[in-house]
Amino acid sequence: MMKGFSINSFVAGIMLGALLTGVWFIGGPSVFTTFTPSSSELTTDTERKLPQGSGAISVADQASGDTVVVESVTVPPPGVWVAVREVNGNDLGNVLGAARVGGPRTQVSVPLLRATEPGRAYAIELYRDDGSGEFDPATFSVYVDFETGARAVAYFNTAE
Repeated sequence: MMKGFSINSFVAGIMLGALLTGVWFIGGPSVFTTFTPSSSELTTDTERKLPQGSGAISVADQASGDTVVVESVTVPPPGVWVAVREVNGNDLGNVLGAARVGGPRTQVSVPLLRATEPGRAYAIELYRDDGSGEFDPATFSVYVDFETGARAVAYFNTAE
């Protein structure tokens, strides 16, 4: 009787592990961790504290416009795509523009399809390149910061 219990437990463990692995690969690490700001982290609608960003990207608050300047991207070759995304509440929204970076660089200028707006929050997110030469956030995987194990994202605000 103990033999049957052990085999059933083993099979159930394998099934659970396969399920969690599938969720991880399909949804990425963000499926298991989400940012929920406390009341002390949100100050006003136009000025708010954003979550700690990745060490692989550095971006400063800047004026709104049709280009975003990323202070530095510290990734090894062959590089990544640097994407500018809207921040909607606690979620990353639409991609406004992207630029290809072949390795560590400073002062990366990212042209946008739609300009940033004054007094809003935005994010820089890194994506792995599939070699196609065109940016596609639906098929590219998010670049992971090797220091933290989290997706490489840095947040900034636009001035009013």
